[in-house]
Amino acid sequence: MPQGEAGSLFDLSSRVAVVTGGTAGLGRAMVSAFARCGADVVVVSRRREACEEVVAEVRAGGGTAVARPCHVGHWDELEPLVSSIYDELGRIDILVNNAGSSPLYGRLSDVSEDLWDKTLALNLKGPFRLTALVGERMAAGSGGSIINVSSVGAVRPTPDIVPYAAAKAGLNAITVAFADALGPKVRVNAIMPGPFLTRISEAWDKDTVEQLTSNLPLRRAGRPEEIVGAALYLASDASSFTTGIVMPVDGGAQWLRPLADDPPA
Repeated sequence: MPQGEAGSLFDLSSRVAVVTGGTAGLGRAMVSAFARCGADVVVVSRRREACEEVVAEVRAGGGTAVARPCHVGHWDELEPLVSSIYDELGRIDILVNNAGSSPLYGRLSDVSEDLWDKTLALNLKGPFRLTALVGERMAAGSGGSIINVSSVGAVRPTPDIVPYAAAKAGLNAITVAFADALGPKVRVNAIMPGPFLTRISEAWDKDTVEQLTSNLPLRRAGRPEEIVGAALYLASDASSFTTGIVMPVDGGAQWLRPLADDPPA
């Protein structure tokens, strides 16, 4: 295939891309990449100042972006968010449900109902509602692509992330369900990251990083920019025959190697 034709598969010119959690980490990397590929990007996050900072960064690089502060875990904020984007920009072609968090806790019995509810609201309930609102408009129009950002914790849960892992497992499930419900005009897929060096990882010490990555095939954590290839593939025409998949971008975390001191199976 000629180089120009291959490159055009990833051209997002004239498309509107909405990225929740778009002010830091993986979300910020995706915002930057979509803008460089020509998309008009809507940066969604809780803090207006953080949204405006990323928008200014995109515009300084010659891209187009607008800020939309919103708490994705608050159901009542989502319909006004979607309506305001359609009112101003006329369409949404790409939706990335990236906003999420994994609160810390001690014993499992310390997990309060409030922590449980907030974790599922941000990581599962919000993406469900946004996908329903945006996906139905996409299906009634010219179609689009929806990308959910899951976690390898959905399939390899550990005791310290039980509410988060449950929410992300649910996100994987609704990805497949929405792909069926919104087809054929709307594609719905998920990226399932492993350990990445984002703002959350700033609290990790050297031993924690070693523990998380020593038995990965790539022996390291990912950098935020390393999510971009998968995101561009799923957002663009390059993935025109891809829907309902959960794509690991995890350094091989789903195929963990046994550590040297692990007993043989």
